[in-house]
Amino acid sequence: MGQIALKNQENLTAGRSYDLGGDCCSSGAIALKDATSPAADFDDFVSADPTAFVETDQDGNAILHTLVENMHCANCIKTIEQTLKSNPAVLDARVNFSTRRLFLRWLPDDVDVGELVKPIIALGYPLTPYNPAMIVSAAAEENARLLRALAVAGFAAANVMLLSVSVWAGLFSEDMGPATRDFLHWISAMVALPAVAYAGQPFFKSALAALRAGRLNMDVPISLAVILAAGMSLAETVQGGNHVYFDASVTLLFFLLIGRYLDNAARSKARSAAERLLLLKAVAATIVLPDGSCKTVSVETVTPGTHVKIMVGDRLPVDGVVAKGRSDLDVSLITGESLPSVVSAGDNVFAGTLNLSAPLEIEATKTGDNTLLGDIVRLMEAAEQGRAKYVRLADRIAGFYAPAVHILAAVTFIGWWILAGSWQNALMQAVAVLIITCPCALGLAVPVVQVVASGRLLVKGILVKAADGLERLAEVDTIVFDKTGTLTEGRLDLVNREEITSAHLDLAARIARNSRHPLARAVARAGNGAGEYLDVEECPGEGLKAVLNGTAIRLGNRTFCHVSGDAGSNEAPGPELWLKIENEKAIQFRFRDRLRPGARVVIENLKAQGFKIDLLSGDREAVVEGLADTLGIENWYAQKKPEDKVAHLKSLEAAGHKVLMVGDGLNDAPALASAHVSLSPASAADISQTAADFVFQGRDLSAVAETIKVARMSRRLIFQNFSLAFLYNAIAVPLAVAGIVTPLIAAVAMSASSLVVCLNSLRLRMERKGVMQ
Repeated sequence: MGQIALKNQENLTAGRSYDLGGDCCSSGAIALKDATSPAADFDDFVSADPTAFVETDQDGNAILHTLVENMHCANCIKTIEQTLKSNPAVLDARVNFSTRRLFLRWLPDDVDVGELVKPIIALGYPLTPYNPAMIVSAAAEENARLLRALAVAGFAAANVMLLSVSVWAGLFSEDMGPATRDFLHWISAMVALPAVAYAGQPFFKSALAALRAGRLNMDVPISLAVILAAGMSLAETVQGGNHVYFDASVTLLFFLLIGRYLDNAARSKARSAAERLLLLKAVAATIVLPDGSCKTVSVETVTPGTHVKIMVGDRLPVDGVVAKGRSDLDVSLITGESLPSVVSAGDNVFAGTLNLSAPLEIEATKTGDNTLLGDIVRLMEAAEQGRAKYVRLADRIAGFYAPAVHILAAVTFIGWWILAGSWQNALMQAVAVLIITCPCALGLAVPVVQVVASGRLLVKGILVKAADGLERLAEVDTIVFDKTGTLTEGRLDLVNREEITSAHLDLAARIARNSRHPLARAVARAGNGAGEYLDVEECPGEGLKAVLNGTAIRLGNRTFCHVSGDAGSNEAPGPELWLKIENEKAIQFRFRDRLRPGARVVIENLKAQGFKIDLLSGDREAVVEGLADTLGIENWYAQKKPEDKVAHLKSLEAAGHKVLMVGDGLNDAPALASAHVSLSPASAADISQTAADFVFQGRDLSAVAETIKVARMSRRLIFQNFSLAFLYNAIAVPLAVAGIVTPLIAAVAMSASSLVVCLNSLRLRMERKGVMQ
């Protein structure tokens, strides 16, 4: 029976495969057994708790998360989803193409999970454990295996082609004897046959699985053509024939393995952002015992009502309410707010935020997966599962292309057998049809453009992460920008330097370097804080105070520094600090978040091209409005939480818009994942870069316009490549069916069609030199 393992893996051994039992335990648990262990060990292995394998949603429906193996194209996704949905008990079935993750929701009273997944396993799609560590390991192993196959095919293709050129030259010049020709044919066979046997395994295994399940995929005609061409070539070599087709076999494998490797590498880079997000969770918590002592425990053991001690520099492990203390929290990864949030007794705080300035004691209210961090993870997973609908054009065509190729080859074989009376001659013509119609050009139509486009963007400092990102980006009509760290650099700078004396600035810098507060760091960067550290006391949420030569000095907010309304300065529209030296007038330090270079020009150009531009931020309304006015953005929204951003994108989608989300920070990650396509700066939080389809280096925002431009040009070239591929087939196939084209000519024509597609794709690279406009 096929393999299956389910989501909760605490009692599953990593690296093992598991067989699905035919029945369920009486308690309702899913019956699993170790495939390497005897059946007698079954009861010892299976947990009696059904929730250890299947989750339950708030409506009481059963939920299952697994990973699907042997899935290579959109046809696979369509087959899996339609097979599962044909069961009336199934409420939802979605497969994520990038991560190969299957989400299944059904009515548990109507069917058990064993019966539910049997049809998928029978189709040749084993189900393996949902385990992030195993996903990474399996992806790396598959990449290495494809790379080895690609290397073998490339080596064989180069050498066999050299031998074929020698044979062709000898035949045309008529000065090569049969013995020399046969000798070169045998050398070609010794190189090609082992290479075909090894490098063709990814296609052969996929085709065999499809045939066993009674279906066809694009790997079936590829495998047939390669095997028949190699087999006929071997037969011709044994018989001393004039023509062999080893070069067609290995060259075809080489080109198609390039596409398969690129596809798999892109999928590996697009691992679930929700899984990366979990790495931000604290692994330990310091709890306060009833006697006042502290103890460090695993964060999973913390329960609501427990008091947790948070030291400076630690991330909060749970959601809770501040019980004791006052401090500044870096909440930028949660809210997008560029300034720290001052919290004191009674304030709500959330897991994942960073304590900056003083110890806190909080009372836990939500723990584990129920925290705000857990909520964001669920948003991410829901958004990522929706990605399955976006597939490449070549995969969409595969559904009808593969059967057509086989039917045509079979008709050619039967027709020539009847007409010519020789099955050998009929088989040769059928092989010619299979070779000439092999979807090499069709298979290269998308990946070659992707490679060239990715190379061009890489020169510009832009990384393409999603396999179908360019296709989706070319469809967008609306662009939604985050503020902090996206339109701005997320770096506060002192803007009134000329109003402050060097002595005062340097004094403030000496004090400020004792704090981790972003405003204090901005002061420390602006001044020369060299010298001995002062004895500085930090007052969380207020500022810093020190004594120098008997003089009291304060650096902090307006109230902390006793600045009155008649101090000679109005309240700053942006962030501010005050330096108050005893018996002297207070000095104001004003700050602003610097715009990214090119932000104004990019927004103007995008608006001129007809894009709808929105600004979506978790920052304060006054700050967002000011930035929107500066950049000329009419549609802006402030103080938006992660779920609000996702809801905004959903509303745009419901209105028929295709949305590009440009953002950074943890709070943008769900929106980046749920958008039609997404882009993030390299300075973003790691989780946002994982969620985004594109990541750009450097400070200049012109990368957004460049990426859109390349995406649109790529789409145009892809359509041209498909047109060229179909034009080639429209001309070449009738000639092959009519017997005018031999397998040798078919191999040349097939290679030529691939070369034409590649050259057309290279026009995208030449655009940088002004060739293509």
